[in-house]
Amino acid sequence: MTETAYLSLLGDRVRAWRSENGMTRKALAAASGVSERYLAQLEAGEGNISVLLLRKVARAMGVTVESLVREEERQQKCIALLGLRGAGKSTLGAKLAESLKVPFVELDREVEKEAGAALGEVFAMYGQDAFRRFERRALERVLAQHDRAVIATGGGLVTDTATYKMLLERCVCVWLKASPEEHMARVIAQGDMRPFKGRSAALDEIRQLLADRDRLYRRANATVDTSGKTLRQSLNELRQALT
Repeated sequence: MTETAYLSLLGDRVRAWRSENGMTRKALAAASGVSERYLAQLEAGEGNISVLLLRKVARAMGVTVESLVREEERQQKCIALLGLRGAGKSTLGAKLAESLKVPFVELDREVEKEAGAALGEVFAMYGQDAFRRFERRALERVLAQHDRAVIATGGGLVTDTATYKMLLERCVCVWLKASPEEHMARVIAQGDMRPFKGRSAALDEIRQLLADRDRLYRRANATVDTSGKTLRQSLNELRQALT
């Protein structure tokens, strides 16, 4: 990444933080002891700010210079949300993408585009192995199209070694975790029991899926437990996990 592009991303991060925290540039200048003019240059990506001045800004934001810089490195990657259906990937993903001003992508919808059929039909017509091939191609296309985006992945993607490896290498991955009971309640509230439709032991199946995939989901860069939390609380924890 060029110095110009890096400074631009750093400026975006400071500006986004001010917006999220309702702080004016004047207030941040007063809190950090850095002039408004210098902050304006930093946010515009035009000022090659010194480490000492950057430390003052970071301290006023309540973060370290290292975490501020690391956030910029992470922002060069897509963010992938993992977990079973009902964990909050779509709802939280859309909100996170909106706050970061990046595209939100539901990988299952991209699989449907790739296969030219609805998700249930893809499984019925082609089987699971073919579905995983469509999923891998869809992910490759999404990553080629977007330098930065929030991607809600399918719950079973982690079981495909090659696709999951690509996701871990190319994205910052977060496992959105929830209790089996909460997963079940959310799926019922959505009015869609796929892939549990017609199965009397659906809750037991969810428990088993979580147990079987636990070690795979734990390979993610971070974990956020959404059980018993409001959307705002989960979103705040997700943002914190990404810093």
